[in-house]
Amino acid sequence: MPTPNWRAQDSELRRLSNIKRTNTNVASAIGPEMVHFFQHSVQKRQTKLTQLATCWCQLVPETLSDHCSLESLSRGTLVVLVDSASHLYELKQLLLAGLQQQLFLACKFAGLKKITLKPGRTDPGPDASDLPARAKQLQKQRDQV
Repeated sequence: MPTPNWRAQDSELRRLSNIKRTNTNVASAIGPEMVHFFQHSVQKRQTKLTQLATCWCQLVPETLSDHCSLESLSRGTLVVLVDSASHLYELKQLLLAGLQQQLFLACKFAGLKKITLKPGRTDPGPDASDLPARAKQLQKQRDQV
């Protein structure tokens, strides 16, 4: 038979349990936030860079294009990494000879205003040996999303 103090102990334990329990707020799902971020930040920039890479591959000679890597596009400035000083000089001369104006006209959609050349490593990775094919592959991936 339970002790007469049993009900008082039970109510005391319930009170302590309610006091010590922390209410966990259910966080909103991160999925919709990530999709929103991707659509407004990543996808827009990726589309511009893909189209810009396609224009670059069409206008820049393949002998130079193999030694270049489009690093970034920010505020209308395209930063291009070139792997050696001789290729950097040759590309700079081509840009001054009129290639820069052709790129500006072809890439008006991206707001291209300036091209900055920097010496640097242009290793695109093992699966990116052909830039036009890579640009088409990125375009296909974007269309699937």
